[in-house]
Formats: sequence, C-alpha cells, structure tokens
Amino acid sequence: QVQLAESGGGLVQAGGSLRLSCAASGRTFSYYDMGWFRQAPGKGRDFVARVARNNIITRYADSVRGRFFVSRDNAENTVYLQMNNLKPEDTAVYYCAAAPTTYNGASPSEYPYWGQGTQVTVSS
Repeated sequence: QVQLAESGGGLVQAGGSLRLSCAASGRTFSYYDMGWFRQAPGKGRDFVARVARNNIITRYADSVRGRFFVSRDNAENTVYLQMNNLKPEDTAVYYCAAAPTTYNGASPSEYPYWGQGTQVTVSS
C-alpha cells in the first residue's frame, strides 16, 4: 500500500504557472504508475496526466497537452505536475493517484490509491 499527499495548489492569475507535488510513502514508489486527475465543482474526476514507473512513458489529456508536464523523482518518492499558461477552466481540485500497473492510465478506476487533493484556482 502507498500513501499520497499533494501540495502546491493555490490561487493564480490566468497565464501563470504552478507546480504540484505528490509525496508518496509506504511501498516502494518506483513500483507504481502515477496519475494526476482533477475534479471541478459539480463534475466528475477527469484525467490530466500519467507517468509510468520508468519516468519515460507519459500521457496527457488533450486539454492540457503542451501546457502541463508530468515527471517523477523515484529517489525522492515524488511526482510533479508542472502547469503553465493556466486558464480559468483549469480550476479544480487536483489529485494524484498510484497503481501497480495501468492499461492506459486515463481512467480513475485503474488507480487504487489516492491523495486528498489540492485546490487550484485560476482567476481571469
């Protein structure tokens, strides 16, 4: 089992940047594929990005590709989400998630372990 804790959220103006971090503890971090999801008020939990255990294979939602970048540091047991050129529609609670293995990593149902989330608010 792995425990996850997100940080780095906050309020930012449109066009700004934030970097989210997700610290993992428990089982060996490098064994897990890691995903980022977000949930806006009244909406479902949407896929944002995913990075495989080897930190080479990544996947992004169309809405964030070219603006968001996911990476991980297996030595630090941390996964990051660098968010650039933020837009008001990026406002949501952002969650990181972990899975021993994923098919394409874009479905919340693939991930058994979740953090508590961090709020990102983008003002226009």
